[in-house]
Amino acid sequence: MDSVEKLIAAKNSLKFSLEKTKNLGDCIEKSGPRLDEISQRLPYLEAAVRPIRAQEEALDAVGGHINQAVVPAAAVLRVFDAIHGLEKSLSDPQSDLPGYLSVLKRLEEALRFLGDNCEMAIQWLDDIVEYLEDYKIADGRYISNLKKALKYLRELQKSEEKGRLDGGLLEAALNRLEKEFRRLLMEHSVPLPMSSQSSLEEQACIAPSQLPVPVISKLQAILERLIANNRLEKCISIYVEVRSSNVRASLQALKLDYLEITISEFNNVQSIEGYIANWSRHLEFAVKHLFEAEYKLCNDVFERMGLDVWRDCFAKIAAQAGMLAFLQFGKTVTESKKDPIKLLKLLDIFASLNKLRLDFNRLFGGAACAEIQNLTRDLIKRVIEGSCEIFWELSIQVELQRDSPPPTDGSVPRLVSFITDYCNRLLGDDYKPILTQALAIERSWKHEKFQERLLIDELLKLIKSIELNLETWSKAYTDPSLSHLFLMNNHWHLFKHLKGTKLGGLLGDFWLREHEQYKEYFSAFYFKESWQKLPALLSREGLILFSGGRATARDLVKKRLKAFNEAFDDMYKKHSNWVISEKDMREKTCQIIVQAIVPVYRSYMQNYGPLVEQDASASKYAKYTAQSLEQTLMSLFQPKPVRYGSFKAGRSSGKFNNVVTDQYQAAVTSA
Repeated sequence: MDSVEKLIAAKNSLKFSLEKTKNLGDCIEKSGPRLDEISQRLPYLEAAVRPIRAQEEALDAVGGHINQAVVPAAAVLRVFDAIHGLEKSLSDPQSDLPGYLSVLKRLEEALRFLGDNCEMAIQWLDDIVEYLEDYKIADGRYISNLKKALKYLRELQKSEEKGRLDGGLLEAALNRLEKEFRRLLMEHSVPLPMSSQSSLEEQACIAPSQLPVPVISKLQAILERLIANNRLEKCISIYVEVRSSNVRASLQALKLDYLEITISEFNNVQSIEGYIANWSRHLEFAVKHLFEAEYKLCNDVFERMGLDVWRDCFAKIAAQAGMLAFLQFGKTVTESKKDPIKLLKLLDIFASLNKLRLDFNRLFGGAACAEIQNLTRDLIKRVIEGSCEIFWELSIQVELQRDSPPPTDGSVPRLVSFITDYCNRLLGDDYKPILTQALAIERSWKHEKFQERLLIDELLKLIKSIELNLETWSKAYTDPSLSHLFLMNNHWHLFKHLKGTKLGGLLGDFWLREHEQYKEYFSAFYFKESWQKLPALLSREGLILFSGGRATARDLVKKRLKAFNEAFDDMYKKHSNWVISEKDMREKTCQIIVQAIVPVYRSYMQNYGPLVEQDASASKYAKYTAQSLEQTLMSLFQPKPVRYGSFKAGRSSGKFNNVVTDQYQAAVTSA
């Protein structure tokens, strides 16, 4: 019984063991793939969990090296945290500039420390990695990852990405500082309250507003921080933009549009005179007041940066504010057509530049103003060469006019009146010194000596050419009386308009008296060849005794009055188209004619007029009363509105050509 039970128990136990073994086999079979996966991951897990495989002795040796690398790295991390703590301390630069600059400076120092120590920490870590690799203390994969990380840090360091270690905080702070720099400038840069209606002398009394000292101090403090961060060029750009705009705004009221005029628009002589007068005044005002103020202000603001910096800044302001436009205008004048009036305008330009020479040398003398210097030198060269070219050609060009026809009315040619006035202007205090200087400079360029007598001789030569022209022109008239009237007109003009002048003094009293005598001489010949013939037509021959009876006397009176009237009308018709330019000589000549004719006519009509007054055709013979005859004669030789010519030189031919100006001018009507 017992044996059976034991067998049954053994059977059951064996069965249970088999089932358990089977279950265990199933579990082992299911765990196989997982074991394979664990087997594959073990190397990575092992490298991650236990990168150091060295013996205890090796680990003890490397510990000190690791500590030396970790200490500076930890310091860098602490500074990095401090940098971000400064962000909250950055105030508004407008409300608290000193505080803002103080925090900014600390930020710069922290970043500088961070940048310097990052490099050191990287070097230490690099040495440790090299040590671990050399002594095979760490796993190869671990060493590789460390090398990649260090390489990335080193690239950032070399490419100056270290500036981004603050997350862009410094750059943003500097941008805000630049905006404050611009705001301070714009807020205190106020254009002059100028008006084109008021004189520049009045406006010169209004000094350009200098920046207040506290503002300059703020600008300098801002500059110090920005320059420390390599932003000097940006500061200069902002300063030049604001201040040059301020100068342009000050000049805008002066209406400087004429500075942009083209050469084709500039060939009208009358317009040139007005433009250059404005140019001289405006240039002087701009240099002595506006640019002078900017020069001083640049020095005040940028003086700590050095001479080159603030002068370069001023040079840019001067160029952008309009100085180049002033010089370009002068160049345009030199390129316009040659004309005697242009000589005076070139001398005006030279006088203006000469007057401002010391100011130009002081304000624009530095290397930074090389462009302005070059343009100024070129302008002076063009002005001197152009002036001298026109001056030395004047007498030649007057000679070229000799073949042109004289005035049909016997008046003074425009050329004669122009040259006499022109020479006196050149000898005046306004032009003679500057012309002498220009001629002397031009001669020095040719290594030739200049004497003032050369100028005098050239002007006297000019007058001599005019005299020869008058002699030639007088021979061109077919009517001798018109020729005499022409010479009478011109000799009196030369005498009257040169007496008491500097040119007249050079010509001498003898020369002047000679022309006065010529006037009297040709006046007598004019009267003899014309009006003096009329009284003889009112002959009394055959009328005194009425020898032929009353009817015969009436016929003689009619005949003689008819002949007188016809001769008078013809002569008046012709001579009424002639002109005596000077009022005093015109009145005197008319009086001589009246005195020669009217008394004879009045007496004749008183004695013999009744013979024809009763006749039905009396008006044909008693055509004039003595009074109407006098009025008619006194109306002779009146100037009429005429279009005058001047002589100019075209660039294509180099010759002065007769051209008609666009301006109508009344002839001289007063003495």
